[in-house]
Amino acid sequence: MNRRNFLSKSVLAASATTLGSTAAFATETSSIKNSVAPKYKMLYAPHFGMFENSAGKDLFDQLKFMAENGFMGLEDNGMLKRTPEIQSKIGETMAKLGMKMGVFVVDGGDNWKTSLATGKKEFLENFLKTCRDSVETAKRCNAKFMTVVPGYFERNLPLGIQTGNVIDALRRASDIFEPHNLTMVLEPLSDNPDLFLRFSDQTYMICKAVNSPSCKILFDMWHMQRNEGRMTQHMDWCWEEIAYFQIGDEPGRKEPTTGEINYKALFKHIYEKSKVKNQEFIMGMEHGNFAKGKEGETKLIEAYQWSDNF
Repeated sequence: MNRRNFLSKSVLAASATTLGSTAAFATETSSIKNSVAPKYKMLYAPHFGMFENSAGKDLFDQLKFMAENGFMGLEDNGMLKRTPEIQSKIGETMAKLGMKMGVFVVDGGDNWKTSLATGKKEFLENFLKTCRDSVETAKRCNAKFMTVVPGYFERNLPLGIQTGNVIDALRRASDIFEPHNLTMVLEPLSDNPDLFLRFSDQTYMICKAVNSPSCKILFDMWHMQRNEGRMTQHMDWCWEEIAYFQIGDEPGRKEPTTGEINYKALFKHIYEKSKVKNQEFIMGMEHGNFAKGKEGETKLIEAYQWSDNF
């Protein structure tokens, strides 16, 4: 049974000590359509298409819908490929709505193949060119963070040599980003075993070696659940190098409450720790919708309202 079905069947019977206030949960889930924008504790960032059935296909109508429903961030992995005019308009619209831009992906075409680990000049030059292009994109859309993926393992080289090649490339990229106060966030991934960057401690080590405020960790909780588990422990170990979080329940990579991850507990952990350290994190909603259509989008909003109520 998935987590959402369990919650919907048991919430009226659950005690306040197990699921929190059932009255509050009922209020949250029954008043969404008629309520003003909810005030989330966390800065959640949807992506274009997530609310397309409710807001329509126009990107700027979608941004307004996000803000009206309390989501004050945006992720757009493909921002780098959009025209400069659209990038600027997105940035201007978000500024008017009081929203913050989350990540887009630094992708020059080499992210999903063997590239930076090789140390080859052609991959390095293409990566650095893409970083320079990303600076201009970031200026137009008011972004501060960009996702970086080093590509696949080079199986013919020792792991230490590959790691050295990646560190060298990231140091050069940091030299591009630092003058603009931009941060590339390295994302360990779980999609396949050929990916060079897979674990949070590995990413922590690389960030320490690069030694730049422009090189930090993107802690994607869906990927990290699949690769290593024990997420609060791994977060705490790597905390000083984490600059960004992403969300997705497992299995399925859908919104919280649809899988096995206790996002209410994780959100509470991140929120409380960040408050002590006077930090704010953008929480990227890098997942699909569990259910289709407007109903699925409403249920997604309900899931975030419930998970944020800690």
